[in-house]
Formats: sequence, C-alpha cells, structure tokens
Amino acid sequence: MRTAIVTDSTAYITAEERERFNIHMIPLSVNISGQLFAEEVDITAWEFYDKVRGAKEFPKTTQPPIGEFVALFDELAKDYDEVISIHLSSGISGTYQGAVQAGEMVEGIDVYAFDSEISCAVQGFYVLRAAEMAKEGYSAKEILAALADMQQYIRAYFIVDDLAHLQRGGRLSSAAALIGGLLQVKPVLHFVDKVIVPFEKIRTRKKALKRAEELLAEDAKNYNAMDAVVIHGNCPAEAQEWLEQLAATYPNVNFKLSYFGPVIGTHLGERSMGLGWTKK
Repeated sequence: MRTAIVTDSTAYITAEERERFNIHMIPLSVNISGQLFAEEVDITAWEFYDKVRGAKEFPKTTQPPIGEFVALFDELAKDYDEVISIHLSSGISGTYQGAVQAGEMVEGIDVYAFDSEISCAVQGFYVLRAAEMAKEGYSAKEILAALADMQQYIRAYFIVDDLAHLQRGGRLSSAAALIGGLLQVKPVLHFVDKVIVPFEKIRTRKKALKRAEELLAEDAKNYNAMDAVVIHGNCPAEAQEWLEQLAATYPNVNFKLSYFGPVIGTHLGERSMGLGWTKK
C-alpha cells in the first residue's frame, strides 16, 4: 500500500522538507485589506508582518476550499492507495473537517484525516513522523496508530505580546483577553480540548519564557531524547538566542527554529514566541 502524506500550510514545513519527504501541502489564506494571499505560496511570513503593520483593517484568515482538497486527493489517487491528511486543530479552524468531507467525495483512494489538535511546527512533528514512516512502507493504519501514541508526548506553550489579536480573531474569549489587558500580563497559553486557553498568567515576558522552559525541563529529565522547536512571530534574533541557550542547557534535546506564519501570526501577533516538544 502506498501512503501519501498531506498537511496544511500552518505546519510551516519548509519547502526542502516537503520535497525530501514527499509531503503535499494545502495552503490556508490570509486576507489583508481585501487582497487574498495563500500562505507559503503567495506570501512569506516576513512579507506578511510588513504588510500588516501598514494595514488599516485587521487581517482575516480563510481555510482551504473543499475543492482544493478534492483536486489534490484525485491527483494522488493516480499513484497512491491511501492518504493521511494532517491538519491544525479543529477547535480553531474548519480545515480538518474540510479534509474529512473531501475524503468522502473522492474515489479510488482511502483518505484518513488526522486532527493534530494543535498547530505550527508542533503539528509538523506529526507530519514529519508520518512522512518518514510512509517512506519506509508503513500503512496508513500503522502510521495513525503511531500518531495517536505521539499525542501523549506532544507539548506546546506560547506567549503573545498582545492578547487583542487572539480576542479579535475569536480564538480567545473576550473575558480572558480583558483580564490580560487590564493586568498587562504575558500569559503562557496552550491547547486544551483543541482550543487555546491560558495555562498560567505571568506578569512579564521574561518570566513567561522562563516558565515555558521549566515545563520543558520537567520532560527533559524523564526522556532520553526529545525533539523541540522554538517558534517566533518575526523576532528571529530573540528566538535564536533563546534556542542557543536552551540547546546548551538540555543536550538530550534536538532543537530547531520555526516561525508563526501569516495565518497563525494573524491571531498571535508580532513578537509571539512558542516552545514545543515531543519524545523521540
């Protein structure tokens, strides 16, 4: 059985990784001042942050049309027997559901949609694991079992500079945003039951980043080897400095650097930071 791996652009898998592991990508889009851009195709993360700074309206994000999924799955049916389509949390986007519906519409290929219940490069951990296994000849059911096992080891925490982005985009309750704004806190956020919620409310950015590191340290003590990622919203120098400090402190953890692209950046805002990891 030949198994294809599909994901969406919010996994922020690099073009080199997509080519090396034969990963197929469906982009979400961002609407900036009436102009629609498919992320990772029409606009880079850095172009996005530049454009948004001068925009009069808050950008809007759009999930892929079902027709794009259908067209891709039909094309894959020529060379594959089955496909695993891995997407950002269904609690913040309808993309996963779009993949489910498209899978029911195509013939000649079995489609298995997988809800990562998270996003960004941490979603990418699932994608890369699935792609490696598919390359080694594992079936979709075997890969899905491995992904389900991974879920108990996946962790991600992020810190936003301004809660207003999440609140305006409907990804955080008004009450939570208001409390954060009044106290000028830099909350550590995470996903619970597929949605974004505060983990802890912390007064300063420095302390919030330190708290995320403490959570990483707890797992680093328990596992021989881990993969981790530092994710940033257009603050690469700060993120690189943090990554280097973490890498020096936790030699059993393999760190990489990633970013919040246009779609997720719309909701988190510039200068957001994230830290995610999983057991190898």
